[in-house]
Amino acid sequence: MVTEKKKQNTVYFHIDVNNAFLSWEALYRMRELGETEDIRLQDAIIGGDISKRHGVVLAKSQSAKKYGIRTGEPVVSAMRKCSTLVSYPPHHDYYRKCSRELMELFSKYAPLVDQYSIDEAFLDMSGTYTLYGEPVAFAHKLKDEIRNTLGFTVNIGISSNRLLAKMASDFTKPDKVHTLFPEEIEEKMWPLPVEDLFYVGHSTASRLHALGIHTIGDIAASDLSVLKSHLKSHGEVIYNFANGIDLTLEDRTESVQKGYGNSTTIPYDIKEAEDAYHTIMGLCESVCVRLRKDEVQATVLSVEIKDSNFVVRRHQRTLLSPTDVTDECFSIACELFDELWDGSPIRLIGVTANKVTDAGMRQMNLFDMESHEKLKNLDAALDSIRNRFGSEAVKRGSFYKK
Repeated sequence: MVTEKKKQNTVYFHIDVNNAFLSWEALYRMRELGETEDIRLQDAIIGGDISKRHGVVLAKSQSAKKYGIRTGEPVVSAMRKCSTLVSYPPHHDYYRKCSRELMELFSKYAPLVDQYSIDEAFLDMSGTYTLYGEPVAFAHKLKDEIRNTLGFTVNIGISSNRLLAKMASDFTKPDKVHTLFPEEIEEKMWPLPVEDLFYVGHSTASRLHALGIHTIGDIAASDLSVLKSHLKSHGEVIYNFANGIDLTLEDRTESVQKGYGNSTTIPYDIKEAEDAYHTIMGLCESVCVRLRKDEVQATVLSVEIKDSNFVVRRHQRTLLSPTDVTDECFSIACELFDELWDGSPIRLIGVTANKVTDAGMRQMNLFDMESHEKLKNLDAALDSIRNRFGSEAVKRGSFYKK
């Protein structure tokens, strides 16, 4: 039972769709195409276009998993492992529809819904005890409602912060509810392998193993200075995570639609920072053009990267002054990237500007007043040329590699 103290404190749900793309594709084929067989029961994968970079396994059934098929591997490789394997093309528009329906259902119950990706969200359920009763019991009811009304299953993790709620939702699947409150960390989280800790990808795990660190508990008990000497700022992040301290899963309670973001999947793995900076400049240019067009400025900037193991990391910063200037956003985005990246090969980079304000409300600071005006005038000139002659009429010199 939840104690009186827990009733009053912050309570987060992290809700994650079980095998989202496969589940949603199964619904698409039965509901939209009239098929009678559930592909979740087949040796099945959702596979991208083999002729392009996206020719990889996006999702796999439980039976396909038994053949050693892995998410992210080439479809042709998966086919060689299982002679009965069937590959279905993704229908992303339908997946987005399923995602919207899920978020709408969340909004019926949660005071704050923070969509974290297409198939997962954080629900701030603080203060809802008098409405719905004990959180774990209500989570079971919510989980069952999702299954019965939307046709797919979810896992729900519950805790007093987002990190632990997310870790809890990754425990045994599918269609489960788990808790991971701070007093449960030692029993439930510390015995797990380091690979199960949020933000620990293959590269980081290899470095930890080389240091004799094999469990999350080993990370929690490590000397922080040693972790930082080997993993830089990332070492401090995972040290805090291993001790249940949430410093990186930011409170992104603004609606996703209020952000100005852009991301790109790169047709090759980025392994050099210079190549990442080149991509970030293009993303910042795209985001800031839209900010200026809508006459708003961002007060928060975030960077997202996905590595070759499909591990997603995000980092954000509240700006000293709101901005819509491309070079200012680029400089900050590069700093965020440097703090975030652990050297693993990158396949996706995203930049998002959040918490926008009216463009006329910028409070100048003495340190950037002169440079800000020069850069803003440069952006205005470039926007004017593009409006007259097309978006490709002029490019910044930084787009051309030396």
